[in-house]
Amino acid sequence: MKRIAVIPGDGIGPEVVREAVRVLKHLQDTKAVELEFVDFDWSAEKFLRDGVSLPPGALEMLTAEFDAILAGAFGDPRVPSNKHAEDILLGMRRGLDLYINLRPVRLLNERLTPLLNRKTSDIDFVVFRENTEGAYCAAGGFLKHGTDDEIALQEDVSTRRGVERIIVAAFEYARENGRKRVTMADKSNVQRFGGDLWQRVFKEVAKTYPEIEANHQYVDAMAMHMVLDPAQYDVIVSNNLFGDILTDLGAAIQGGLGLAASGNIHPGKVSLFEPVHGSAPPLAGKGIANPIGAILTSAMMLEYLGFQTLSNEIEDAVRGAISANETTRDLGGQLSTQQAGAAITARLVNTGKK
Repeated sequence: MKRIAVIPGDGIGPEVVREAVRVLKHLQDTKAVELEFVDFDWSAEKFLRDGVSLPPGALEMLTAEFDAILAGAFGDPRVPSNKHAEDILLGMRRGLDLYINLRPVRLLNERLTPLLNRKTSDIDFVVFRENTEGAYCAAGGFLKHGTDDEIALQEDVSTRRGVERIIVAAFEYARENGRKRVTMADKSNVQRFGGDLWQRVFKEVAKTYPEIEANHQYVDAMAMHMVLDPAQYDVIVSNNLFGDILTDLGAAIQGGLGLAASGNIHPGKVSLFEPVHGSAPPLAGKGIANPIGAILTSAMMLEYLGFQTLSNEIEDAVRGAISANETTRDLGGQLSTQQAGAAITARLVNTGKK
């Protein structure tokens, strides 16, 4: 039995997570997989009502009692500081030491990409984004705050341990999945200190994987090449900030944020899986949000939990639904969020529980 903590979140989060859970429960009913779902209301609504975002003891509870976390999206305009979303997402990433942000960039149907004349095989890579350090470590401050001479300091922190483990994870993934190349993105020609550390560690780690090609691109050049020649990429590894930017570009060339899945992972420990499209408050409650990102995220979670075959089945069902135009309007279909989720669920082969 695998226990899943479900945190629907805000905005469209509850709507898309509902469809992801629908798919998982269908597999539970028809396949040899035992899952238990426990819902947690850690929404902005609760934060505004009770003043609690991530409850005391939550991280210890998640670590001790659950195998994975399936989350929706966080963010509400009624919390302009974004404190609630940061407390939960960054709190779990740091508190659970989820140092790998894994983002697959995979074109599921040729009609989805805005790039001209691209085959599905041309856009098929993964990004390993360092997830606990970098520019998102909250180090910095103000001098002379609120004056004409104000100075804002935002520090970017890289540690040898943090850099090495994300690079090793990228190479290990390449080795285990038959990928031939790992490309590291940085801006070491300007960010000399952190860049120097990333460069040295990347070269050292690469020597221990002689069968895998290791190359480097400056992040601005990579953004250009990702559009002009995405087929060159197998595995990309980068720091927190650049990884964040590159993965959104990756989502765009695969068909949009509504398709983008992600995992926040510490191998062997409870890990967090979430679609990356955001809470999109203007779309909430209208039944038009695309559930595919959340459904593919649930497939990533199953893969992490050891159910590779079922994960593949979900992706095949998604591909089939897209090919048949059984999608929400953002992908050219006419279905509601619920109807799109039902269409994907119906495509899963019902073989009966073994």
